[in-house]
Amino acid sequence: MAFDWSFVQRYAPFFVNGTLMTIFISVFGILLAIAVGLICAGIEIARIPVARQIVRVYIELSRNTPLLVQLYFLYFGLPKLGVVWSAQTCAIVGLGFLGGSYMAEAMRGGLESVPNVQRETAYVLGLTPLQSITRVVLPQAISTAVPGLVANVIFLFKESSVVSAIALADVMYMAKDLIGMYYSTYESLFMLIVAYLVILLPISIFGTWLERRFDYARR
Repeated sequence: MAFDWSFVQRYAPFFVNGTLMTIFISVFGILLAIAVGLICAGIEIARIPVARQIVRVYIELSRNTPLLVQLYFLYFGLPKLGVVWSAQTCAIVGLGFLGGSYMAEAMRGGLESVPNVQRETAYVLGLTPLQSITRVVLPQAISTAVPGLVANVIFLFKESSVVSAIALADVMYMAKDLIGMYYSTYESLFMLIVAYLVILLPISIFGTWLERRFDYARR
């Protein structure tokens, strides 16, 4: 069967809209995941009683249940409890819930990689606890955590493909819709691959540059 370029030209605008939706929910989901991860990592590093155990339960629950199950709970389960969210909100919260655990582990690893002597030296030099964290600990922790954080960002962008299961018109939804209506599998998959490359390739390149930049700064 010949590849139908006219089909690609006709329906490319639909994929553009789907790509924008994917970027929208992924960006806000990742920002939520970073915020959740930072809070959880801080609690674990500070070893706060009870809260630390709650964080560990959350991390295990989040990492050991599929995103699809989490989305179904948010979209179909919460209304049974009187909480009704839009598909977009469920997608963002779902990505944030899943990604928060991965971000927390990456950030915790970065924070724990900073030797205690660095903190002690900061105190000796007269820095306040806040200055010690922002000027000494965090720059070193981020440089160590960058590879994991970039990998998690790419992972969450790819996981966003699952949100089509709750009728959210992302790029995956567009591909499945066109395949179901016109049976143009090759053309639809081609546009799907191009859409994900447009999204993920710049992130991957930027992440590689960032890793090298921080690696150079550590030398």
